Amino acid sequence: MTKTNNFSTPIALITGGSRGLGKSAALHLAQQGVDIVFTYQQQKEAAQALVEEIQQIGRKAVALQLDVGNIASFPSFIQNLREVLNTQWHTDQIAMLLNNAGVGVHQPFAEFNETQFDLLMNVHLKGVFFFTQQLLPLIQDGGRILNVSSGLTRFSLPGYSAYAAMKGAVEVLTRYWAKELGNRGISVNVLAPGAIETDFGHGAVRDNPQLKQFIANQTALGRAGLPEDIGAVAAALLARDTMWINGQRIEASGGMFL
Repeated sequence: MTKTNNFSTPIALITGGSRGLGKSAALHLAQQGVDIVFTYQQQKEAAQALVEEIQQIGRKAVALQLDVGNIASFPSFIQNLREVLNTQWHTDQIAMLLNNAGVGVHQPFAEFNETQFDLLMNVHLKGVFFFTQQLLPLIQDGGRILNVSSGLTRFSLPGYSAYAAMKGAVEVLTRYWAKELGNRGISVNVLAPGAIETDFGHGAVRDNPQLKQFIANQTALGRAGLPEDIGAVAAALLARDTMWINGQRIEASGGMFL
């Protein structure tokens, strides 16, 4: 028999949760009474620090290592996840999935190579596709899935053609998943952040004053985004009360390039 918490203690799984947008989303969800399982790739110390921070809020948290670009590792990860859910929560179900993990490659189209393309495809498209597919038995009926895209699918900046193409594909997948999973009451949306001050892309937005000013000049609210701006939106879109939003692309960019 499937054990489920029926949202009494909702559990969210967040990929790439040890830093940036994923970390912010984890903290916002924890503040809303959600327990967190999140993945990290290399930053074990940062992951443990976040576990402790979530515990201080009064919620449970577990960090699991995962390379979302390594599709062959998914079955063992999911088995590990099942064991964690059973041990920590006495369930085999999660209520929410946030597909957030990512990597950035900024390179002109004329100079892009196949290795770079395959990296982006495995992390942002193939990985998201098959990770979510293999997780479906663990996502409870009435659950939520939120994919992370990018404002770059709406506006174009040189050097991001491959990255934006992968994110554009995820936006299409989101609509199809919403349609195909609707019979289970699972809603699926995609969140498209604008330029955010994180270490993504080697911290370009955060650390380059000229780029930051350019973004501010092109944004209606007059600044680049912060991780907290996106984490709050992610938590809102994963909340039970917003489940009637389904199959939608929601951009959170402060009004960039309007």
